[in-house]
Amino acid sequence: MKKAIIYLIAFIAIQLIGGSVVPLVLKICGSMPESSVVLIATTTFVGVLTIAIFLLAGMAEVSPNWLRTRPWGVLFWSVIAALGVIIPSAWLQELMPDLPNLVEQEFDMILQNRWGYVAVGLLAPLSEELVVRGAILKSLLQSPKLSAWGAIAISAVIFAIIHFNPAQMPHAFLIGLLLGWMYYRTGSILPGVALHWVNNSVAYVMYNLYPNPQMKLIDLFGSQRTVIAAVLFSLLILLPAIYQLNLRMRKA
Repeated sequence: MKKAIIYLIAFIAIQLIGGSVVPLVLKICGSMPESSVVLIATTTFVGVLTIAIFLLAGMAEVSPNWLRTRPWGVLFWSVIAALGVIIPSAWLQELMPDLPNLVEQEFDMILQNRWGYVAVGLLAPLSEELVVRGAILKSLLQSPKLSAWGAIAISAVIFAIIHFNPAQMPHAFLIGLLLGWMYYRTGSILPGVALHWVNNSVAYVMYNLYPNPQMKLIDLFGSQRTVIAAVLFSLLILLPAIYQLNLRMRKA
């Protein structure tokens, strides 16, 4: 448990310190591009820095052992599960009271720039899985005071909190439970990276197709009946995917 707290503090410190480096360097150099470019450069730098520090400091590790088991079916069903969970999760979130969207403007600036995909679609899944599952959850699972699902639930709460945005937290918590279960069953962050990558990629594509952060499912599908049909159809994708993952997932 103590290690998990240390890893969380280290992650937050990297975000705060690393997030000030790029703007400071640009200011010293006397070059200050538009805000979206600065934000994307900062986010990318923080993502790379997080991965480097956690790997070099031994707080997390990457091993090819799980890939040697040829887990292509697990990776395939991880992608399918990601596609199936998005609409039901969004629907549940819409049923809840509106939560403050503290980073809406920053998120918009990243998503409307094609280079923002590097930060959101590629680096975020890898760095967050490495930290939350590969370091924090791994240490929680080693605690004799916690059950496996207790550790997974705590890691999901942490995953929601580190998004620093109440509007994203319900979806992040639900996804965090799924990601935590996948790590617990495989001992690898790779299934989670695959699911996380698809989730963020869909968010990026949907934003650029429908650039309205206030859009609801009913705006997308046209009627409440169609929304319910979309939720049920998504569950017909998600539930078989979870079943297949349950059958196939194993540690190296």
